[in-house]
Amino acid sequence: MKLIIGLGNPGEEYQKTRHNTGFLAVNKIADSFHFPVSGFQSKFNAEVSQGIIDDKKVILTKPMTFMNNSGQAVKAILDYYKINPEDIIVIHDDLDIPLGEFKISTNKNSGGHKGVQSIIDYLGTKDFTRIRIGIGNGAQDLSYKIPTEKFVLEKFSKEDIVKIERVIEEIKKRTLSHP
Repeated sequence: MKLIIGLGNPGEEYQKTRHNTGFLAVNKIADSFHFPVSGFQSKFNAEVSQGIIDDKKVILTKPMTFMNNSGQAVKAILDYYKINPEDIIVIHDDLDIPLGEFKISTNKNSGGHKGVQSIIDYLGTKDFTRIRIGIGNGAQDLSYKIPTEKFVLEKFSKEDIVKIERVIEEIKKRTLSHP
């Protein structure tokens, strides 16, 4: 069994923001593989949906704990389903990667991402896979000076959404089988 976790923040005001890239990715995966609509499960404080990808049971989840406390929901799900950390994939935004690109890493530190750090803290390990989707289309540009906390909560432009959706399609091709 695999657990795929999309990181983001609950609430309508956060939809389509850079920080909710993980939620967007999980939604697209759920649609592509015809998972049932995810429902909120209070025992996990997360939206959870189950389905099959490449003949393997997969749980998709979006923690509703807000980004900085994602580990709380992830730990509850791992404990309940008895999933090992090495069987989870965490999908999240990464400011250090240019928009339209992604990187896959395993057993790495959080890189300053507070949602990932929360998961590491709750699980007591960093032995899981991360798919880091780039949102850094202006962060490295010295003329684009706004605080990181504000930048990640800005909404994507229509052009940016197209780039993010292309990245998610590439992630599905490289890491998941097609339906």
